[in-house]
Amino acid sequence: MKKIVILALHLGVGGIERVIVNISNLLCESNDVTIISAYNLKENLTSEIDTRVKIKYLLGNLKPNKEDLKKSIKSHNIFQVLKQCFISIKVLYLRKRLMIKEIKRIDADIIISTRLLFNSWLGKYAKKDIIKIAQEHNHHNNNKKFIRAVKKSLKNIDYFIPVSEELSKFYSKILENSKTKTLYIPNFINFDSKITSSLDSETILAVGRLDKIKGFYDLIETFKLVNKKYPNWTLKIAGSGSEMENLEKKISFEELNNKVFLLR
Repeated sequence: MKKIVILALHLGVGGIERVIVNISNLLCESNDVTIISAYNLKENLTSEIDTRVKIKYLLGNLKPNKEDLKKSIKSHNIFQVLKQCFISIKVLYLRKRLMIKEIKRIDADIIISTRLLFNSWLGKYAKKDIIKIAQEHNHHNNNKKFIRAVKKSLKNIDYFIPVSEELSKFYSKILENSKTKTLYIPNFINFDSKITSSLDSETILAVGRLDKIKGFYDLIETFKLVNKKYPNWTLKIAGSGSEMENLEKKISFEELNNKVFLLR
């Protein structure tokens, strides 16, 4: 039985978090699995995690205050802005300090980093005899700065697992002169739907976090081209996030208000 530790930013609802749940449930069948999560969010997937998997939260009730900081700035209340800035600095400082402290003390066979943020800390502070694995769940989108950041973060990492076969081939070339081996391990789903779509609805549904990295702007532009050929089709986007307002502006700019809908 191997002792495996997974480093997570949080266990809230999201793609990375779904992968963490699936991997943990699979690995705990024959291994001792622990998830170390920086944040403990109210909206989470912990109810779906096998009871054999141990979970440790590092920051207690402290969590990111991005939305509160935005509200304080909009309110023009200098005292609230200073308060939220102090909380933000405190959260970021403790996140780094406590995660590094935890990495130093981990006595395991394997440690898996699920965020770019943790890779360099894992490579620098984990015990040398531990197998160190880093995952990457985002596409580089030809962003050279991001690609350099990924490569730099993998110093002293044994295995790197990107999210797709395409990315695995790409990073294999980038890392060919380093000690890090790039592997492709497909993600999996843990359910089997009993319902098959009739495909008779002229609707495209996209679900995800409304963030620039998710590609919804590209989706809207692509749908505009598709809609010229298939004018009866509509696009529905379900999700929440920081780009909600900007996506609404994009839809209006492209004159697609009656064709593209943001589901709240």
